[in-house]
Amino acid sequence: MMGTGQTEKPQFEKPQFEKLRADEPRAEKPQDVSRRRVFYIPGYDPIHPRRYRELYRKEGAAQAQVSGYRIDLSPKRTGGLYGWHVTSEMDGKTVTADVEVLVWSDIVRNSMSTSIPATYAQLVRTAWEYIATGALRRLMLLRKGPVIAALYPIGMLLLQLIIAILLGWAGFAVIGGLSAGLAGWLGMDLGSAATVAGLVVWAVTTWTLLRWFKKKDGKVFAYYLMHDYAYSARYHGANPPELEARMADFGEIIAKALTDDVDEVLVVGHSSGAHLAVSILADLIRAGRVPANGPKLAFLSLGQVVPMVSFLRGAHRLRADLRYLSARDEMTWVDVTAPGDGCAFALCDPVSVSGVAPENKRWPLVFSAQFTRSLSPERWKELRWKFFRLHFQYLCAFDRPRDYDYFRITAGPLSLAARYADRPPSNSRIDVPVSKYTSIAA
Repeated sequence: MMGTGQTEKPQFEKPQFEKLRADEPRAEKPQDVSRRRVFYIPGYDPIHPRRYRELYRKEGAAQAQVSGYRIDLSPKRTGGLYGWHVTSEMDGKTVTADVEVLVWSDIVRNSMSTSIPATYAQLVRTAWEYIATGALRRLMLLRKGPVIAALYPIGMLLLQLIIAILLGWAGFAVIGGLSAGLAGWLGMDLGSAATVAGLVVWAVTTWTLLRWFKKKDGKVFAYYLMHDYAYSARYHGANPPELEARMADFGEIIAKALTDDVDEVLVVGHSSGAHLAVSILADLIRAGRVPANGPKLAFLSLGQVVPMVSFLRGAHRLRADLRYLSARDEMTWVDVTAPGDGCAFALCDPVSVSGVAPENKRWPLVFSAQFTRSLSPERWKELRWKFFRLHFQYLCAFDRPRDYDYFRITAGPLSLAARYADRPPSNSRIDVPVSKYTSIAA
């Protein structure tokens, strides 16, 4: 069933309350976590998970120096998933945490192993899915940054194709000119042979340039982003079968951790990993696999791009999971984004904007990491135009930290629930229905 949506641009009104400013001092809270399990779900990323360990090691040390605490990494003490062990001393309290990466980079790599023609076919299908269904227009009512990021690979790939064709045509024209001169000198008609030679040069030049552009994609990310958006659009917002199977495996791993002798199980979903985490956790709770007397269950979504999927016509499962998870009391859900991150739907409540918020909605708590205030002017100037780097800033150190600190959350003495119990949502959040499609059943 298709939702009716709205025909005009929604009015985003700011709530008329603010319980506590983000920079207002808070009373010290008692330690409620000594041992923690952390599961990190990356976004659409083909890179080996060791990248995240090195990022955590480097940025954790930098944040510790700024904030005056200690954080040490050591090899993981158990088998299975790729991860690392953390020991920290913060505010005079010692905490240990095991951080593990829920890897789906192999699925990402397989989805990216397509030919140049197949990538251009993806471009056509993906553009049609977002434009013809009206999803793109609705997304533009939220934040322009991630929509521009979605349009970028389409524009860049088309530009590359045009350049390659034009340069190929130039080669064809050169061959034509040379053959005409040669024909006059020899007194022979070389028309057919020259045309064939020119077409061969045109085709070879065009193909060679397209292959060169693809080889250099590590600098422009056009192919990478195209594969990213095409992966979600391929099934109109539904999860591909191989991803559903992997998510079920992730659910088993998290369910087992919820029976361990730890104080908190924290699931971190970054970028595209956020909507995977939504469905994984919804499945766990529906199945009754979150023990009432077990560890606290927490979900931290960072730099989420949920609307890019939930606004698609076939995203019935994701919308149902968003609706379900938003009303549960078995866990705490905090959603952190920042307007400075042009790749995320900053301060867009993923449940509300998807049009599936129930009357008893309680999650997520939406607030900003405030890049422009948590980073010094010098550091912000250095990072401002590094869009992909800023999309990972949530996992990095801030030289003027406020109330968001990734390392305090993952290795500190307070649970996510306790840390943000008094934190109000950001006044500038967007929490009105925008999606055209709101059905939660296929």
